[in-house]
Amino acid sequence: MDAQNLKIDVIAVCNADGTLEPLRFRYEDETHRLRRVCVTEVLCCKPIQYVGIEAFVYTCRALDGDRERLYELKYTVRSHSWVLFRVLY
Repeated sequence: MDAQNLKIDVIAVCNADGTLEPLRFRYEDETHRLRRVCVTEVLCCKPIQYVGIEAFVYTCRALDGDRERLYELKYTVRSHSWVLFRVLY
């Protein structure tokens, strides 16, 4: 488990019921290269609240190049920002 807590750019869709679903995201890796990751499946979405900050944690299966990985993305409602929270495998 690799904890990242790295700000990312996300393309998401807002469904008819108002929920967000990430489709793609990109981040800068340690070699300063932009990596584009396509989300293939959102496994779960958990609302969390800590210190009055409302957020959602998405567990996603995604393709990074030719490798399939499991990511946790965090969306903070107030700041409208996405974070690559951690890479599970």
